[in-house]
Amino acid sequence: MTEDFTNNSMKTIILAEPRGFCAGVDRAVRIVEESLNKFGAPVYVRHEIVHNKHVVNRLAAMGAVFVEELDDIPDGEHVVFSAHGVAKAVVDEAARRNMIAVDATCPLVTKVHVEATRHHEDGAHILLIGHAGHPEVKGTMGQVKPDAMTLIETVADARAIMPADPSQLAYATQTTLSVDDTAEIIAVLRERFPSIKGPRGEDICYATTNRQQAVKDIADQSDLVLVIGAENSSNSKRLVEVAERFGAKQAMLIANADAITWPLVDQAAAIGITAGASAPEELVEDVIAAIANRYQITIKRHVSTTETVTFNIPSVLRS
Repeated sequence: MTEDFTNNSMKTIILAEPRGFCAGVDRAVRIVEESLNKFGAPVYVRHEIVHNKHVVNRLAAMGAVFVEELDDIPDGEHVVFSAHGVAKAVVDEAARRNMIAVDATCPLVTKVHVEATRHHEDGAHILLIGHAGHPEVKGTMGQVKPDAMTLIETVADARAIMPADPSQLAYATQTTLSVDDTAEIIAVLRERFPSIKGPRGEDICYATTNRQQAVKDIADQSDLVLVIGAENSSNSKRLVEVAERFGAKQAMLIANADAITWPLVDQAAAIGITAGASAPEELVEDVIAAIANRYQITIKRHVSTTETVTFNIPSVLRS
């Protein structure tokens, strides 16, 4: 017999919008799907196409093979580069080994790569604001010579950096950072190095900014904010930090409905829900259904903006 968890507690769920898949993630997932349709299985994917096990497992069941390095792929095979981007050396190695490469790098990450290359060609040393070890950071740093870019992770780093030529500096940022933390680091760099050159437009992607703003809007109305996303998803972890900073009594990252901490939900009258840019909407629906199975719920939507951005998949997959 199925246990009935429903009780008389009323919960208000505040759904942050926008949330979940961004245009870059949607494009990357479609690229793997269309590569499988066109070329057949297996199609190799270097690194997780996006940071979400649910998405990766679904694509693996369709015939995608996820690897961390090109060494794990036979010569001449089809390979998709993940949405996070790769170093130039990876692209060159794939070409040398006659691999048929399809680039699923988010166009907004590619924009950062192009700007970094331009600054390097102009003779500037580049300060990259980002998190060490993140695949996007590895890919961006791999666009130039190893000594041409320095990673800045914190305000303390920005205050401590001593460049050889302060008059020849530029900065770029990882696209999935905290908007507020990044602004603080940039302010320090601009104060210390007034001639530093920045990007043409914002590096932090529109989806990161929009999802963080939506969480800011609902945080102080929420006893608990649940952020659906993976532990290795930078933009998802930033959403937890934003929720805590802007007034949520508690916030936590959960991979799916199975990871809900029910005692926290029991204590919360208002529950904010959002999802990182690589989390599919079905995971949000599962979380709402799990809560509805235990409590009476009212759902409120908070729309901070409406997104209309789309990115085309590569022409080789459209023919």
